Amino acid sequence: MGHDWPFVRCASTAAESAPLMKTFSIYRWNPDKRGEKPTMQNYQVDLNDCGPMVLDALIKIKNEQDPTLTFRRSCREGICGSCAMNIEGRNHLACICIGAHVINVSLPVLFVHLFCFFREIDPDVSKTTKIYPLPHMYVIKDLIPDMNNFYAQYRFIEPYLKKKNVSEEDIGKKTYYQSVEDRAKLDGLYECILCACCSTSCPSYWWNGDKYLGPAVLLQAYRQVLNEYLRFHKFIH
Repeated sequence: MGHDWPFVRCASTAAESAPLMKTFSIYRWNPDKRGEKPTMQNYQVDLNDCGPMVLDALIKIKNEQDPTLTFRRSCREGICGSCAMNIEGRNHLACICIGAHVINVSLPVLFVHLFCFFREIDPDVSKTTKIYPLPHMYVIKDLIPDMNNFYAQYRFIEPYLKKKNVSEEDIGKKTYYQSVEDRAKLDGLYECILCACCSTSCPSYWWNGDKYLGPAVLLQAYRQVLNEYLRFHKFIH
């Protein structure tokens, strides 16, 4: 009660606030236009008339300025990993990349601390925010990278539960319980949403992506190794 929440402030005061114009420079490439090289295209967005996330700015640009701008997005909550891209030189999820202009000193301390975990857009409107697709991956169009190799590597580790010494006809007839201790081993591993931000930040993956599985897939493989049910998994000897 009484707190000026950022997303409320953005919407309620947009009409009465002076425009806060921010330049977004976005990577553009259209495979249908043969012979054309990738370019950076600038767009002006009024931060006082836009949601707090970088994804909000991208959607606003697509809806109001350039419907040809292409990017992935789905959940808008940092769960699906669809909107992973390179923002200001660092890989992030655009849906949880928050503009610093929305942070208000009247916010509860805990909420401000939560904001500090997110990458902030530079509130200095004299500076341009640059947005690229995830680095060192083939680009399908604009901000959409080709994830086929990444998913093929994930498929290679066979990331699903297996049970040793169980015949096919017995599958589904018995419940196998996991101990509290074994479940605790998975903390810090199951949270991965396979957005590929970490893998595409790794120089070893840049140069050897056809051989090196990368940190995201290796983390998933380690998760399977730790599981007590996977005693005959391909990575366990």
